[in-house]
Amino acid sequence: MATIKFFTRTITKDKNTLVPIYVRIKSGRKIDLVCKTDILIKPENWSNETQKANQRADVFKYLSGETKDEQKGRHNFNEKIAELKSFLESELMNTHQDGITSEWLKTAIDKHWHPDKYKTSLFSFIRSFIDKAETKPNPKTGRPVSYKMRREYEVTFNYLKDYATEKKIVIDFKDIDLNFYDGFVQYLQNVPPDKTAIKKDKKQNEDEEPKSKKLAVNTIGKKIQTLKIFLNAAKEEGKNTFEAYRSKKFVATTEESETIYLNESELTKIYELDLSEDRVNDEIRDLFLIGAWTGCRFSDISQITPESISGGKIHLKQYKTGKRVVIPIHPIVTAILNKYKGTLPDATTNQQFNRALKVIAKDAGITENTHKAITKGGIKVSTAYKKHELVTTHTARRSFATNHYNQGVQSITIMNITGHATEKSFLKYIKVTPEEHANKLQLHWDNRHLKVV
Repeated sequence: MATIKFFTRTITKDKNTLVPIYVRIKSGRKIDLVCKTDILIKPENWSNETQKANQRADVFKYLSGETKDEQKGRHNFNEKIAELKSFLESELMNTHQDGITSEWLKTAIDKHWHPDKYKTSLFSFIRSFIDKAETKPNPKTGRPVSYKMRREYEVTFNYLKDYATEKKIVIDFKDIDLNFYDGFVQYLQNVPPDKTAIKKDKKQNEDEEPKSKKLAVNTIGKKIQTLKIFLNAAKEEGKNTFEAYRSKKFVATTEESETIYLNESELTKIYELDLSEDRVNDEIRDLFLIGAWTGCRFSDISQITPESISGGKIHLKQYKTGKRVVIPIHPIVTAILNKYKGTLPDATTNQQFNRALKVIAKDAGITENTHKAITKGGIKVSTAYKKHELVTTHTARRSFATNHYNQGVQSITIMNITGHATEKSFLKYIKVTPEEHANKLQLHWDNRHLKVV
């Protein structure tokens, strides 16, 4: 354990000459550091043995500058030494041994006397947080934060900076309260255009004003949720002492997303679609079906290899959550794995994948009319679509969960394969219509052979 000692080491002929008090930090054989504290005292008024100013009271009026009471002046002086020692002890506890250097000690002393110089602002903390995210491991998974999440950090940070610029204000930890929340949410509902960044296309008139950007309710909620990640991290590191953001009114807004799933009949149409003349779309179709019959996220499909299969089941550790799951192998999955001799093809970019899926679903005849309602700028608007236009990579996993739920498989069983942590989040995830709920209850009755007498 490190020891901290204060001392003077200068003897002067002039007794009225002030000399510096030094601090020495020693820990084992590796650490032995000495630095001036910027505290001055007459040599005869300091005791290296007691680590305090002694009883020679005539000097304390000059040193404390706070009182004419000699005894109180001595007490104040010794308190300053004690406070510095306590601060250095705290800094030592929060610093790895390899980081304790002469420069570290000099900075720590300066930080104690001039804390405002080292105060971390909200924006500087967020910038540092994002920069560290690429290499800092997630304690749950042991892996760094995903690119998708790091991108979300950057987008949220940019909106915060743009909001501060738009309102001509400085935003720091103390400013994150309910008034900030209301203003920031209103801003996100109708984000002003960045006129300097907009490139006019050929069809845009020179005098035409660029349009504002209206973010959806769930998108705004994600920004608030991400801001809370920043604030909680700063709280844990002792950089944020303000807690207004923890109010129940400081909520990440959400609305039920009207996403789709594909039933077994539709998945079969996609499986039976002849894509023998189109290798790229053939591989995309097969990877999509793997997701639809395993419930895997696309970040986990690449883990399905011959080595991950034993006892007729797939064993893998989910990339996002770090949770280990065991998945039975559906006959369609078996057929696809055999097609590629156990090694699935690599996926294209997410954008290319989603674009191709819409074409594949259309060619498979999944063209029924549907709609999607979303709230933007405080107004809920419903838009008509053909079903194939809404198919994405994530439709596969959602289809897996919803189809098996409709077939009467218990939620807990499906959740252990999809990796959902709570039934509440799972039930929000699946897409079951009122009619399908009725069919599910009817299936339950039929299985119990209930009859009217």
